Amino acid sequence: MKIAVTYENGQIFQHFGHTEQFKVYDVQDGKIVSSEVIDTNGSGHGALAGFLADNGVETLICGGIGGGAQTALAEAGIKLYGGASGDADKAVEALLNDALLYNPDVKCNHHDHEHGEGGHKCGSHGCGSHTCGNH
Repeated sequence: MKIAVTYENGQIFQHFGHTEQFKVYDVQDGKIVSSEVIDTNGSGHGALAGFLADNGVETLICGGIGGGAQTALAEAGIKLYGGASGDADKAVEALLNDALLYNPDVKCNHHDHEHGEGGHKCGSHGCGSHTCGNH
């Protein structure tokens, strides 16, 4: 299985459509066996879903992501863990241990959002109309 993370300086990059790099992890038997940083070569927004699919990625961890990109990922069969933040390597380890904190209802609409919303993480409490603790 391949897991990709939007990537910048070891951290999860917070805007999917503007990411210049993905760190791609090759996972076998629940363990990371290799990883590499891949440049997007200027691909943006909708093209990134195809870029990931072409690279065999099955799962994406990212920060903010818009609805169109979410749809493109779903159509490409890529599972999304959006609204994540922090260290990329630790996020992948957390995902493999079923402990990744992310926002399943993440939206990025380019008009009234801020990146880096103070590191909000949903644990076992309710966040608005959804609960984040039961992934």
